[in-house]
Amino acid sequence: MNKSLLVTKRDGRQEPLDLDKIHRVLDWAAEGLDHVSVSQVELRSQIQFYDGIKTEHIHETVIKAAADLISEEAADYQFMAARLAIFHLRKKAYGKFEPPKLYDHVKAMVKTNKYDRHLLEDYTEEEFEQMNSFLVHDRDLTFAYAAVNQLEGKYLIQNRVTGEIFESPQFLYILVAACLFSKYPKETRLQYVKDFYDATSTFKISLPTPIMAGVRTPTRQFSSCVLIECDDSLDSINATSAAIVRYVSQRAGIGINAGRIRAVGSAIRGGEAQHTGCIPFYKHFQTAVKCCSQGGVRGGAATLFYPMWHLEVESLLVLKNNRGVEENRVRHMDYGVQINRLLYQRLIKGQNITLFSPSDVPGLYDAFFADQDEFERLYVQYEADDSIRKRSVKAADLFSLMMQERAGTGRIYIQNVDHCNTHSPFDPSVAPVRQSNLCLEIALPTKPLDDINDENGEIALCTLSAFNLGALESLDELEHLSDLIVRALDALLDYQDYPIKAAKIATMNRRTLGVGVINYAYYLAKNGARYSDGSGNSLTHRTFEAIQYYLLKASMNLSKEYGPCLAFNETTYAQGILPIDTYKKDVDAYCQEPLQLDWEALRNDIKTHGLRNSTLTALMPSETSSQISNATNGIEPPRGLITVKASKDGTLRQVVPEYERLRGQYETLWNMPSNDGYLRLVGIMQKFVDQAISANTNYDPSRFPNGKVPMSELLKDLLNAYKYGLKTLYYHNTRDGAQDDQGDLVNLSDAADDCESGACKI
Repeated sequence: MNKSLLVTKRDGRQEPLDLDKIHRVLDWAAEGLDHVSVSQVELRSQIQFYDGIKTEHIHETVIKAAADLISEEAADYQFMAARLAIFHLRKKAYGKFEPPKLYDHVKAMVKTNKYDRHLLEDYTEEEFEQMNSFLVHDRDLTFAYAAVNQLEGKYLIQNRVTGEIFESPQFLYILVAACLFSKYPKETRLQYVKDFYDATSTFKISLPTPIMAGVRTPTRQFSSCVLIECDDSLDSINATSAAIVRYVSQRAGIGINAGRIRAVGSAIRGGEAQHTGCIPFYKHFQTAVKCCSQGGVRGGAATLFYPMWHLEVESLLVLKNNRGVEENRVRHMDYGVQINRLLYQRLIKGQNITLFSPSDVPGLYDAFFADQDEFERLYVQYEADDSIRKRSVKAADLFSLMMQERAGTGRIYIQNVDHCNTHSPFDPSVAPVRQSNLCLEIALPTKPLDDINDENGEIALCTLSAFNLGALESLDELEHLSDLIVRALDALLDYQDYPIKAAKIATMNRRTLGVGVINYAYYLAKNGARYSDGSGNSLTHRTFEAIQYYLLKASMNLSKEYGPCLAFNETTYAQGILPIDTYKKDVDAYCQEPLQLDWEALRNDIKTHGLRNSTLTALMPSETSSQISNATNGIEPPRGLITVKASKDGTLRQVVPEYERLRGQYETLWNMPSNDGYLRLVGIMQKFVDQAISANTNYDPSRFPNGKVPMSELLKDLLNAYKYGLKTLYYHNTRDGAQDDQGDLVNLSDAADDCESGACKI
């Protein structure tokens, strides 16, 4: 012990520096881990001790030292660093390592308005004692370092100005469960709380950002995705902008459908003036999206949708392009281009596409989504009408421009609007799907607002969660997990607040949920399957069949208890039509796996009892929330077995699950020879997924002559995605030459960084 130096403890007291105490903490953090060395951490720390040094500073230094040692040879440093970080986190939150009793903690947090007061009103002290017995605080020690960093940066209750932390992870999980089941009957609710707590805290169920960050606090808006449709009027444009501001401030990702806005030069007020076109109003929406920072949890963001046949499409396709001037660019939103069968046919046949202003072609815009045959009839009719303003362009040129901009920015997305309506849980004749969301996995009906209080408009919300495929021992587990997840998310719809009437009315009518998956890459690896060679096809078919089946069964059972959603009659389920009836049969050519479950019995049960929820599935990216479970994100292959993720909170190394055992089984992104196998797997998933899938396309220019990705390759993948029934395409990623092969490190600060670097040459 060095008696000449004093350290300053967290409460301000000073005591002599005790190096043995530091060593004991490091020994504790290293216990049971392979290939980690306490002495290496001590050496790397290189702490410069001085009189009065804060113990907090010492602890932060050794955490960083352990995190910096994470490597191929010593992946377990991620767990050593995590244990040290949890120790530090609890000391900051409680002044000691042992957390307080749950009831005492909740009382203190409610008193300072950090937790919602209803917790103390809905539960007795005795019930809190029971919930306290459910807690397994040692589960905090199963996190990887990236998870603790994300929890502390985004999800745990804190003062974002001072950096104070007020809770540890197990309190997050138990109180989310307590909030969601608070209105259940007293004789059953604690069992649901326990089961849901166990499922989330052992990572079988993954919760999205709005739920982890918000449920248990006085803030009550937890839907991840908000879809807002705009009409072709100033009143509707202003109402759309106001709705954007309300929901961006509540941490939601926004989808904006602005496809109805008429083209530049159109007559307004009977020819008194010419319309300014889409771009000024897109700028208006961009300002609304960026005006709120979402409380430091994540920044406001939106994707805006328009049809490929819009008269201004050639100007709209380049809005994200770095060339040009501010007046003709709107770079801080992403864009979804809407395509259908007829437009693809024009491309395949080498024909032209005719562009119109939606205001000049009555009925065409609505038929684009609701009735493909009627759209084609009207489209051809308007093409032949010389009185209508229009422009004809080569389909190949228009598709090439779109794909060039998609490659150049990474963020021109695709929505196949016919698939969104023909393979849909909604009857398109009464509830057509006209847009998607920020991440292109939500496919729900919307109606434009005339004003912010319009009760006839429809803002679509979707509440998300995900199964951790890597944590499943058997597909049979999905039956119980589906019951938990549907009950929890459905209860959340009644628990949360709705800042806009059109959103509440639509949600109460449709009760839409979107359950996805994380850790699919690990799931393939541990089952000896790969993305590219078809070996994962049957496994994927069985898995997603079980997911959709058990979620539908859970919603049907909930409907027995509480009744079906009010707009059940607007679903195809009400007609006895299931996803297995409407998928693109091209999938059968490469996957002949038979159905394993009793769909006919389920069909009859749904027709008899209805469904509590209009939708159940949507495959989201889960880039951040998957890190909490130390899982690979969504359905994507990892770019490397150890990745470096740069964020506003620093640089994190994350290691794929079971790195040592399965390192040879993983197929990493740039080891896939093409997108073919991946797109086929997504097609299999889409067979069962009732909404859409955040699916990416990825290109390594070095695989092609002269280091250029040919346009023919981009169009081939686009057409294959359509052929296999995909409803949407999300990011376009291009490898920029960084060393991110298996085992190497790659910067994942943004999924589109590679594209924006200009590395993709067409």
